Amino acid sequence: PCNVKQLRGFLGLTGFYRKFVKHYSSIAAPLTTLLKHDAFQWTEQAQAAFEALKQAMSTAPVLGLPNFAESFIVETDASGSGMGAVLIQGNHPICYYSKEFCSRLLQASTYVRELCAITSAVKKWRTYLLGTTFVIHTDQRSLRELMTQNKWLQMRDFNSY
Repeated sequence: PCNVKQLRGFLGLTGFYRKFVKHYSSIAAPLTTLLKHDAFQWTEQAQAAFEALKQAMSTAPVLGLPNFAESFIVETDASGSGMGAVLIQGNHPICYYSKEFCSRLLQASTYVRELCAITSAVKKWRTYLLGTTFVIHTDQRSLRELMTQNKWLQMRDFNSY
């Protein structure tokens, strides 16, 4: 892309397929930064992001189809700049989700960012998860410890159907 209009078109196209690209928002971050007012300065980092997205768009996705008779796994991870999640079933990814954090969440604790990643992923995939059983995997130990507290243990066996 030579200008903001062309870059917007490219990001619009690739954004439509973002659920098929692992870590989409992290890859596209250098390009989305160029969309800010008077910030269009093509750099090596922008070129690398552009090439990575082109490669991702030309690679066949290896996503599975959901089977609503089986349970799902929601894996989430939050970093200093954003979050990523994958919906898994039978060791096969069903879809990906990634998102950059707003300035408020960039200042939040790791615990809050991890919790935000979980809630965002569950909301995003609500249509897949509603009425089915699912497990959440996270690398944040404090969130795992939350489920050992007595008030939460009562809800462990709760089913929504």
